[in-house]
Amino acid sequence: MTLFRTAFRPARRLGAPLATAAATLAGAALLWAGPAAAQDRSPAERQTLVDLAYAIGESHGLRQTCNGPTDQFWRDRMVQLSDTEVPDADFDARLKQAFNSGFATRQSQFPTCTLESRKAELAVARKGEALAQKLATSTRVVKRMGPDDPALKEDDPVSVETPSKPR
Repeated sequence: MTLFRTAFRPARRLGAPLATAAATLAGAALLWAGPAAAQDRSPAERQTLVDLAYAIGESHGLRQTCNGPTDQFWRDRMVQLSDTEVPDADFDARLKQAFNSGFATRQSQFPTCTLESRKAELAVARKGEALAQKLATSTRVVKRMGPDDPALKEDDPVSVETPSKPR
């Protein structure tokens, strides 16, 4: 994933509200990482993923502004998103473009660590949290309900679960 590099800036300590929001966003981002792959998502969900990738890119740019270019916290979360969603090549390119655009926008907007950049980081974390929650609460149609699903074949060991013995 290509990222724009900046000069190292000394690390500064996150305030309690910002750290809480960042942790919440990270946790929420992992919550939506359910069993559905990107290609199984609706167009609206795919757009929400693109919006989330942009927000993660913004968070990455803002965090690096204060912590320096070696901080890869949000880039690593973006890699997890891509690994979880397993997007097709075109959608993967859209996600990476959104991430990189968010990163570049915030790096150019806040070239130095200031109170304003910290406030922006908190606002982006809240936006990302809302997007992640939106994805986490989306309703899915379950294609296979279990062993009594008529689509399952009894002689297919992959599609029929064997009940486990009580312990």
